[in-house]
Amino acid sequence: MRAMGSLRHSPRREMALVLMLGVAGAGLVFLAVRQDWAHVRTAAPRPLPGSDSAVTGQDLLPAAAALAVAALASLAAVVATGGIARRLTGLAMAGFGAGIAAAVSLRVTAADAIAAVSGGAASPGAAGSVTAGGAPGGGAPPVAGFSAHVVMTALPWHLLAVAGAAAIACAGLLVTWRAAGWPVMSSRFDAPERIRPRPASPAARPPAARDTATMWESLSRGEDPTRGGPGLGS
Repeated sequence: MRAMGSLRHSPRREMALVLMLGVAGAGLVFLAVRQDWAHVRTAAPRPLPGSDSAVTGQDLLPAAAALAVAALASLAAVVATGGIARRLTGLAMAGFGAGIAAAVSLRVTAADAIAAVSGGAASPGAAGSVTAGGAPGGGAPPVAGFSAHVVMTALPWHLLAVAGAAAIACAGLLVTWRAAGWPVMSSRFDAPERIRPRPASPAARPPAARDTATMWESLSRGEDPTRGGPGLGS
């Protein structure tokens, strides 16, 4: 209860915690999609070598990583904006989290992994065979016409990506809900305005400056300031 009370009275700290939640969620998504979600193993008769090609989550679900990048960009927009723009940014962030969750919730099949390894060109009518093509991440290329055995290892990374998507969505909803009381970017970062100096009043000028000003005023009226007589042009 004491911690909740301190958060209520510290908008800056609350904003920082929500932003950290969004960053952590995006980091979990990046970590998950960069791991191996499947291995495509092709056996070939001797003397041809077999292959063991790793398929990452980014190979299978490129949209998840792209949405995570968009979520990070929206976090920067939360810091730079305020008011209704900040609330709309929070809604967009929540949408990005929902999109990541939907993307990683799609069922990844062995045919998807084979297609990713072979550059999307799986042999028609044979889910266990692949066409010739380079395997990403090294190793021997898949051999056309030979069966490929797929080992799926996506379950832990799939759950991690879902957790990251949930964190991003929660951060976006919190931004939409609590943004009204958060501080905006300080005005000291704004461009300074040019202030024109005001001329000093005659009373505020020093005596020497007042005498000089009086002489010039007399000269402009055509008077001789040293004699106090008629103008110089008379």
